[in-house]
Amino acid sequence: MTLSLGVDTGGTYTDAVLIRDEREVIASAKSLTTRHDLAEGIGKAVEAVLQQAKADPADIALASLSTTLATNALVEGQGGRVALILIGFRESDLEKHGLLDALAGDPAILLQGGHNHAGEQKSPLDEQALHDWLQEHGREVSGFAVASQFATRNPAHEQRAAAMVGDLTGRPVSCSHHLSSKLNGPKRAMTAVLNARLIGMIDRLISRAEDRLGELGITAPLMVVRGDGALISASFARERPIETILSGPAASIVGARWMTGAQNALVSDIGGTTTDIAVLRDGRPAIDPHGARVGPYRTMVEAVAMRTTGLGGDSEVHFITEGLQGGVTLGPRRVLPVSLIATEAPETVHNALDQQLRNATPGEYDGRFVRAVRGLRADGLGPREAALLERVGDLVHPLGNVLRTRMEQKALRRLVERGLVQVAGVTPSDASHALGNADTWDREAAEKALALFGRRRTGAGMMLAPEPKVIAQIIVDQLTQQTMLALLETAFAEEDDDFGLDPTQLARHVLLQRGLDGHRGLLRLDAGLNLPVIGLGASASTYYPAVGAGLHCQMELPTHAGVANAVGAVVGRVTIRRTGEVSAPAEGRYRVHLEEGPQDVSESEQALTMLETHLSTLARSEAEQAGAEGIRLTVSRDVKMAQTEGRDVFVGAFVTVEASGRPRIVAD
Repeated sequence: MTLSLGVDTGGTYTDAVLIRDEREVIASAKSLTTRHDLAEGIGKAVEAVLQQAKADPADIALASLSTTLATNALVEGQGGRVALILIGFRESDLEKHGLLDALAGDPAILLQGGHNHAGEQKSPLDEQALHDWLQEHGREVSGFAVASQFATRNPAHEQRAAAMVGDLTGRPVSCSHHLSSKLNGPKRAMTAVLNARLIGMIDRLISRAEDRLGELGITAPLMVVRGDGALISASFARERPIETILSGPAASIVGARWMTGAQNALVSDIGGTTTDIAVLRDGRPAIDPHGARVGPYRTMVEAVAMRTTGLGGDSEVHFITEGLQGGVTLGPRRVLPVSLIATEAPETVHNALDQQLRNATPGEYDGRFVRAVRGLRADGLGPREAALLERVGDLVHPLGNVLRTRMEQKALRRLVERGLVQVAGVTPSDASHALGNADTWDREAAEKALALFGRRRTGAGMMLAPEPKVIAQIIVDQLTQQTMLALLETAFAEEDDDFGLDPTQLARHVLLQRGLDGHRGLLRLDAGLNLPVIGLGASASTYYPAVGAGLHCQMELPTHAGVANAVGAVVGRVTIRRTGEVSAPAEGRYRVHLEEGPQDVSESEQALTMLETHLSTLARSEAEQAGAEGIRLTVSRDVKMAQTEGRDVFVGAFVTVEASGRPRIVAD
């Protein structure tokens, strides 16, 4: 008997499953995700699943981790302070391609250097300017991103800059050519920035997870789920944490396929922070050809084609002030449910809620609380943020007691973005508690917070909702509506037919919405999804039956839907893909773009074979480093030819090598 352990750290819960002989789930458990130290929640979930199965930790041959940490960090704007080194680009590239927004005030330098499309040096790298800048700013950041023009054709300047950063600062470096072999320097630079920002977070998670599993007697190697659903070793994930964005959602698709055997379906996974939707075709999730998009960022990371929306059980509920009727909208940011924070500081929370309910008029910060996240470094804070963080201290506070001026709202937002503090407020989870659909946390606190929220006045001067259950139902109905829209947007985006409008517009189009309502007049309008939806997530059984009814489709809720990510974390394969390019700078000359620099040969087949051999060696080596055994290589060529004077002329080619194998199992 072989036991495999799958663990998923979500925004709210950490899940663990034990699978026997890769065939059946024999135990599953949940624990609250502990933001200050994720290993605590991992340890509790693993302990619970071991106890439930009465399993010996020494019998576990494989442990694997999927995580929404990287995804949530990018959606919520969190991560370490980084610096960007841009070589050969213009200053306008920073703003035009969204790099300034991604840096969010972090430092950047533009240097002379870079290469041209043929891999030839455009101008020498300005090493003196880089040296002086690193001496001045090198210790202010936790990591560096380096992107040089046409680095995929010749990475020499990125390699030299990375070596200087290592020598002068000792900080980790993310080179853009390591993360993608595709052209588009600004997008590679964006990917490198996000990778650098995530290195510290993922390294802490993996280190602490390994330590905690070791304390429990689990000696199996730790694997991590990549964004395309494949597995990689923990050491590989430490170097390229950006590849773990959409890790949790990708694992959920792998888990959904394993649990249901579905060939064609929409998979919708609702977590605490996000809802992640993908299409399963012929039993395989599609890979996004444009790179993974998370929140506002488009990366060059190879990942499952997925739409990630800031909508979950712990999404912040916003009051709509426009119009006479009012209403609510959800997300995209996550907050702690009031019902949850009340279990941690019951006296503080209930006393504050009772006082606010006694007040004659609603207050701006009613039903909202704040606490610090213990154990995180607070380097690089401004004086206002530092003072606010000190005021929060180690206790839970009503938000209105902490914010003394409106100017401190921006300071609070920056602390939240850095992950140093968490705000609590009304969420769909609170609504579920008030409606009796959940009983995990403090239902009474949820009802009080909802009563406070419902006292807000609409444009007509009326209270939004007089009773907690009424506002709770409004919130749940809004979650249903936003989930339906997210599924419809995904369906339109993945349709083969072009309907002439953006998927966002199509999902909200009056004809479609009337069709979903079954309009009957002079016209008969009917609409719905033509594929089943596999609903995943701990709260899927609460929210998704109404979604299926609204979209007139089959809604499948697997037995282990609540731990699908953890299941997918341990049933996947290790897969490494490496892509390289052959260009033709002149007739009869074929240039192979290699890691050590371009090489020219006189025959196209010679060039393709050289690149194929090089990539096969790299892919096999990386697959072994990533923890694979029984590796198989698959090679594909994409050769572009052109007709010139009646003959075929080689224009260029891409070669892709895929190395795939099962995770290495520890023999007893």
